[in-house]
Amino acid sequence: MIDRWQRQAARGFAITTLLTLVLITIAYSRFYGPFLVWDHDVETARNFIAHEQLVHYYIASAVVYGLGMIAVLTALYVVLKPISRGLALFAVFTRLVYVIMWFVGLLGLFSALRIIGGGGYLQVFEPERLQALAGLQLASGWDAYYIGLTCYAIGWVLFSYLFFKSSYVPRALAGYGVLSALFEGVCGFAYLNHRGFGAIVSVHWYEMPVVVFEVVLSVWILVRGLRPPESAKPMPAGN
Repeated sequence: MIDRWQRQAARGFAITTLLTLVLITIAYSRFYGPFLVWDHDVETARNFIAHEQLVHYYIASAVVYGLGMIAVLTALYVVLKPISRGLALFAVFTRLVYVIMWFVGLLGLFSALRIIGGGGYLQVFEPERLQALAGLQLASGWDAYYIGLTCYAIGWVLFSYLFFKSSYVPRALAGYGVLSALFEGVCGFAYLNHRGFGAIVSVHWYEMPVVVFEVVLSVWILVRGLRPPESAKPMPAGN
């Protein structure tokens, strides 16, 4: 039996997921990605300070995205806690680690902009040293992100498993969610420990399977809603 709160939470999850994905995709592609030089954090820092206002637009959008993720976690917990309260709670915890690391990364970006700007007491340092310090801040922020991404993947494995178990959505879709999250988690952990892994699997691609899953799941919920568990069971012969 699916109650009214679960259905409302599912719709809230779907709408928030789609809106935040659109927001962060636009912000990344216009205000962050064009200035990012992979594996060259000092050069990236120079680009950021040269386009500081645009980077601040990205930061503002990223803060909204992080807050949206908290709303998504709350909605998923409401939807899936009747299936397994313990697993749903642990999935929320792992995804919350991702949100925390997301904001840690944003703080690192703020610090890098402040350092490379060289204002106030930082004027005693040479520009080259400031750029190196800013690059170090950016690198630390990326490390925080990939730690969080691994936890993000674990959370989606658990949430997808609960969707699979519940039959609220097609089990093929939920199974794809499990596999795509496992792929993302393995890639994120590998990149965290060996930056050269990005040459094997591009960092632009190993998050895409989960993004596709999130979009398809959200659209399914908005169009079809949650399926009662009994609707997924075969009818007895003769009925």
